Amino acid sequence: MSSSWGERIKISIFGGSHTQAIGVNIDGLPAGEMIEEEQVLRQMARRAPGQDPTATARREADAPRVLCGLLEGVTTGAPLCAVIENTNQRSKDYESLRRLPRPGHADYTAGLRYGGHNDIRGGGHFSGRLTAPLVYAGALCRQILERRGVTVGSHVAAIAGEPDLGFHPVNVDKALLDRLNGEYFPVIDPAAREKMRERIEEARKEGDSVGGLVECAVLGLPGGAGNPMFQGAESLFASLLFGIPAVKGVDFGAGFLAAYLRGSQNNDPFYYDEKGDVKTRTNFAGGILGGITTGMPLIFETAFKPTPSIAKEQDTINLPEHKNDKLSVTGRHDPCIVPRAAPVVEAAACIASLELLAQSGLL
Repeated sequence: MSSSWGERIKISIFGGSHTQAIGVNIDGLPAGEMIEEEQVLRQMARRAPGQDPTATARREADAPRVLCGLLEGVTTGAPLCAVIENTNQRSKDYESLRRLPRPGHADYTAGLRYGGHNDIRGGGHFSGRLTAPLVYAGALCRQILERRGVTVGSHVAAIAGEPDLGFHPVNVDKALLDRLNGEYFPVIDPAAREKMRERIEEARKEGDSVGGLVECAVLGLPGGAGNPMFQGAESLFASLLFGIPAVKGVDFGAGFLAAYLRGSQNNDPFYYDEKGDVKTRTNFAGGILGGITTGMPLIFETAFKPTPSIAKEQDTINLPEHKNDKLSVTGRHDPCIVPRAAPVVEAAACIASLELLAQSGLL
């Protein structure tokens, strides 16, 4: 069971939802980078559970303990390892799931792949709990990127069909990204948040769940980063984003909308600005052409499915008895994971951006 990613900036995530601890090992960070712990904890708090009716009631401190790789708050160049203790497990809530796999969850496929030896408690290594060390790694990469003029931010673009405003595809406001990347349940339009909460609450009362979209922007990436074909910037970002539990789709720029446009509509016209820099008047490409950054804002959207663990009765199978059965999931689960997923998407974007720069010799 491998959960490693990256060639230059390498991360390896370990642990499970109900193990003693979870954590991440990060290799390849440049030496001599100051890491502000307060900024790291702020990002961890954005993802942490138990702080909102839209989230699971499980509470965890999510306080990372660095074992190595930092000395007096500065990266040493050696692998950096951090662990986060699990302190609020209720494993009994999951005892039935080895017999009755949850529809929409990895209980069944993980059992097939690992012969039933996988840790079923809280979803084990397939749990959204594993996004905590991912956010930690992203928080470190974020600080390194910011010193190089790169800013990452996201917002909840939609939940259950209730939309927020979108990023301007060409003129993404850095101040807006700075606001969003410090918020829990980030939205551009505060009124949209309340409508989204209503849809989440409706689903929760019915023992159900809803999904949604997170739009993310990376501002300040230089043009010329990336490679063609299989090592392109889209492939790099998507390979990490699809490692986030519940992600079912990623698109860049116009995404699937491009299939409905003509070339004259979808092509982004080039021009020289007043400084002599090459820009495009539109950004249907999302800041990437041929797998290589254009220098325009890198914009993508990530789709999250509804939480599969729901109280509403569902059809499933009884594995030991080889018969059809019913399941109603108990325990503490998010009726919608999207608000907590936004900082996870940002973390993945930060890690992928740093890897992209490193691979392109621009770090």
